[in-house]
Amino acid sequence: MRPYARTLLRQTPRAGSDGSWRSTIALDKRSAKSFIRINDRIRAREIRVIDENGEQMGILPPFEALKIARERGLDLVEVSPNAVPPVCRIQDYGRFLYEKEKSERAARKKQKVITIKEVKFSVTVDEHDYQTKKNQAVRFLNEGDKVKASLRFRGRQMAHRELGYNIINRLIQDIGEAGIVEFMPRMEGTILHAIIAPSKKDAPKPKPAAPAQPQAAAPVPQPQ
Repeated sequence: MRPYARTLLRQTPRAGSDGSWRSTIALDKRSAKSFIRINDRIRAREIRVIDENGEQMGILPPFEALKIARERGLDLVEVSPNAVPPVCRIQDYGRFLYEKEKSERAARKKQKVITIKEVKFSVTVDEHDYQTKKNQAVRFLNEGDKVKASLRFRGRQMAHRELGYNIINRLIQDIGEAGIVEFMPRMEGTILHAIIAPSKKDAPKPKPAAPAQPQAAAPVPQPQ
């Protein structure tokens, strides 16, 4: 049996009993995927221990720290393996995994996934179709996506590739400040394409403070 597939047992008090103990399975396969050492997997000779309340317990041998953790019905989790000595925390391992995955999910939600939207042209594109596709490209860029402008040459059109370059270069100029060219127009087989990325929008500049109004001079009292 592989070491990481071994079932780890954690002792917890049985509900309603007079201090008797029962063994419950505490191994989660997710720990093998994330390489988190817990309990008797910790191999360091000495570890720095933090209890469940965040208090420092000093440097202890792993077997002694594990004994304390089991007496409290908790696990010994290696939270900083690269420290010297490694840092371990006494805590509920199941809750530790739950909080870890919860924070990772929240971080993934905040990430902006940039996709590439393709806008296809032809050498014989008319003005109305060109404007429609240009507006699509601008909308994609404003939404934070990249745009791949592509144009396919067919048959004898390959002899007039400058017409395709004119269309793609016109698109780049018409897009203006909405995007920046990431890859200039280039040929791949019979397809001419360019990649345009959304431009970085500058943060709004703070409004200048209004000039202070001069205070009116106090009236000079007139002699009686």
